[in-house]
Amino acid sequence: MISSVRGPVLDVGLDSAVVEVGGVGLLVHTTPTTAAGLRAGGEVRLATSLVVREESLTLYGFADADERAVFEQVQTVSGVGPRLALAMLAVHPPEDLRRAVSEGDLVALTKVPGIGKKGAERIVLELRDKIGAPAVGGPAGASRPVPAADAWKGQVKEALTGLGWSAKQAEDAIEVVGAGEGVDTGDISGLLRAALRELGR
Repeated sequence: MISSVRGPVLDVGLDSAVVEVGGVGLLVHTTPTTAAGLRAGGEVRLATSLVVREESLTLYGFADADERAVFEQVQTVSGVGPRLALAMLAVHPPEDLRRAVSEGDLVALTKVPGIGKKGAERIVLELRDKIGAPAVGGPAGASRPVPAADAWKGQVKEALTGLGWSAKQAEDAIEVVGAGEGVDTGDISGLLRAALRELGR
């Protein structure tokens, strides 16, 4: 089990990063918020969870051990795999996710793409007594600037569809975000977070 990685960041995507460990570049999948706190050339330490499948080894990275614990815990619910668990953390930070489960907030849970009412009810039923009280904490950092006025739309759409929203939902959210005043088209991570907030309405 790879429980953490530490090293220079070689590359940062909207929901992933490549971290060099012992001369090897490891692709680590993260939430957009965690990725936003990283910068190429900087040092990072991420709590990680290695998901082993017959055909692949996939490494997921988190800002702290608490986020990783929630990621692993929600996967104990039948029907929740790592991609859906990561989408849950992309929409709700750990403390909000704990609160939603402990309070049985089905509306908050169904904001996650891939979770319907029945799925949300199952998550509450199976985790309510296990997930614990809401915990405070989260990553902080600067976004990664990317040039080109409209390049951000394709990048944000790709990240949103990768998290499970349909292309139409992603495009609608992008249009709303792009129509806002003072839009910084170089702040891709900020734009992605704004789109996620719009989809969570």
